[in-house]
Formats: sequence, structure tokens, C-alpha cells
Amino acid sequence: MSDGSVRERAREELRNYAIVATYLYVCFGALLLYKSALLQQAGMSALPHGIAVVKALVLGKFILLGEAAGVGKQARGRTLAGAIAIKSLLFFALLVVLSVIEELVVGRVHGHSFAQTIAEYERHSVLEMLATCLLLLLVLVPLIAFKEFTRVIGPGALRSRPPGTDQAGTRD
Repeated sequence: MSDGSVRERAREELRNYAIVATYLYVCFGALLLYKSALLQQAGMSALPHGIAVVKALVLGKFILLGEAAGVGKQARGRTLAGAIAIKSLLFFALLVVLSVIEELVVGRVHGHSFAQTIAEYERHSVLEMLATCLLLLLVLVPLIAFKEFTRVIGPGALRSRPPGTDQAGTRD
């Protein structure tokens, strides 16, 4: 592999990571803003928005690792809608598993046992955890759909001009 192709590959991976992380940040930021507004309305303090940035960066990297590992490649033989649904569920499962592992490792780094970290999560309501999981799945569906559409119509097709249009996008 030449030095130029390694650089090009690294540039493309970084670009993909930036796009995925930005999309996740916008989604998580909006959800966090909504949750902060509800908390303020109830007389509680707002949540720090840095959480959305960190979560977007971590989950964005998890998604790219899943793509590199070939998560959902077997879903290609079905319809486009089926492939999107299956890949969304597979990536959702991957993100949940990797997020749990991440939380256990972070807890361990902070000197907590695995049991203490799990006990901390047991204090959250089951309904809140289910709602968070559902929102994560709903955030994933458009992302996976965009990636699948891009795969089907070809890389760069969404950025190119339709045939028969000029620079300004008007018909010839």
C-alpha cells in the first residue's frame, strides 16, 4: 500500500467520522436541549451540553468500528427497506453492548467495581432507559438509511449534479 493511498484512506475515514459524529451531536444535542428545558420547567438544573459532544464522538467511533468489522453486510441480499431495518437493529445492538462495556471500563478507571457501576445504573428507571434506547434506535435509522442509499446509488452520486443541469443546477 503506497503512502498516498494510506493518507487518502485516513482522510476518508476521518471525513466519515466527522460526518457521523456531527450528525449524532446534532441529534443528541437537540434531545439534551429538550431534556434540559423540561428539567428547568420542573425547577431543576439544566444538563451540561458537553455530554452530547462526548457521546457523539464515542458512538461515532463505535459505528465506524462496526462498519470496519462488517456489521450488517449479510443484510445486502434483501430489499433496501429490509437492509436498513436489519442494519439499524444490528448497529443498535452493537452500540448498546459497546456502551455498556465503555461504562464498565470508565467505572473501573474511576476505582469502582463492575458491581458498583451496574448498581449505579439500576438506580435509573427502566422506562427512562427504554426511552433512551428507543431514541438511539430512531437516531440510527436515518443514518443507516443514508449510508444504504449511498451504497445503492454509488459513492458521490448524492453530491453530483443531475444529468442535464448546469453549474447553477438549472436545466439546460
